[in-house]
Amino acid sequence: MPRITAANNAAQRAETRRRILTAFGELLFTHGLPGLTMTDVARHAGVGRTAVYNYYADIEELLISYALEETERFLAELRDSLHGLENPVERLALYVRAQVEDLARRHLPPGPAMGAVLSPGSFAKLADHVGELSVLLQDILREGMAQGYLPEADVEQQAQLVHGTLSSSAARGGGQADDLESRIARTVRFIQLGAGARFDDDGRPLRIRHR
Repeated sequence: MPRITAANNAAQRAETRRRILTAFGELLFTHGLPGLTMTDVARHAGVGRTAVYNYYADIEELLISYALEETERFLAELRDSLHGLENPVERLALYVRAQVEDLARRHLPPGPAMGAVLSPGSFAKLADHVGELSVLLQDILREGMAQGYLPEADVEQQAQLVHGTLSSSAARGGGQADDLESRIARTVRFIQLGAGARFDDDGRPLRIRHR
């Protein structure tokens, strides 16, 4: 009989945890959070109900773990994508598009709606992590102002308005892929114009003032 090493045991635990989180994400997308149980997750993951409780005490803990892991993944991918763009108005468009697509894919309650689902402690934990997204957005807006593509404004307040618009767009989710693409395009342009960006006849960002 092969000896079970600590490395094998750790790998097995990691694989079980991955299956649980993947199953939870799929159920969240297909059925939504209301009524979702640990038994549903266990059945979908193909593991015993006890195994799920070995990792997570309840649905709330599972939700926060899933949200934190997804947010970390999203941030890493978004930063990589943003490195390929120099124009801050185009970087803003990429940020908005990525956010709407990700919120639609994950089917997580957006923004303030999360506060109604999670306990204050869990919501605070997630808010700290998501704060990194706000910092990233503020950097994009600040860069746009510094390069003369956006008018001077309160960056923190503007970032809050952008995220409020994103939450509203995500809340209207559903529909076919073309509807999502159309909604993303409208949201991108609405936020760009709201931030003060201007475009030439070919849709290229214009500097509104010299640096």
